[in-house]
Amino acid sequence: MPWSTVLPQAVFTSPLLSVAAPIAAGTFIGFQTNKQSRTKSVYRNLQKPPLYPPAWLFGPVWTILYGLMGFAAHHATVTGTTVSPLASAPLQEWTVHSQGLYASQLLLNYLWMPLFFGLRKPAWALADMLLLGGNVAALMHSWYQHDRPAFWMLVPYAAWLGFATYLNAGVGVLNRWTIGEGQGEGEKEE
Repeated sequence: MPWSTVLPQAVFTSPLLSVAAPIAAGTFIGFQTNKQSRTKSVYRNLQKPPLYPPAWLFGPVWTILYGLMGFAAHHATVTGTTVSPLASAPLQEWTVHSQGLYASQLLLNYLWMPLFFGLRKPAWALADMLLLGGNVAALMHSWYQHDRPAFWMLVPYAAWLGFATYLNAGVGVLNRWTIGEGQGEGEKEE
């Protein structure tokens, strides 16, 4: 199975794998982090900024966003595949570059929950979020130039990342950049 620079090419060329892989990986990381860090009790005890959504909303939103970004990666790969028999590489250069950006933004995305809830380091999570935002901006720039439908599929993700950055910063400030330890000393964690 041929690889791009970062993932098996079959992940990008199959619409089903492109959509299912980020959803499955995100779900796995979420469950592992929740299991190891008692995320629900930590979440309940946080001081939250205005407009903080209810906890139940995050799962459905991330499922939709992971699916959209996966299909966008598939669409960009199909758009950027060279069909000329004379071509030395099956993918155009921008496609290979965008696959690298896509994979690195997934990695940064997947790091956020363990940083925020697992290690309870909202400042580190915010730094990760800012790197993620820059990475997604670079990816969107590439797709805007070469594959507009893929670009538009990332717009909801970029908007949610902006909102998530506000939430992360708000929680950090309101909780003095400390989560869990030393908070609500009279309260018991479950």
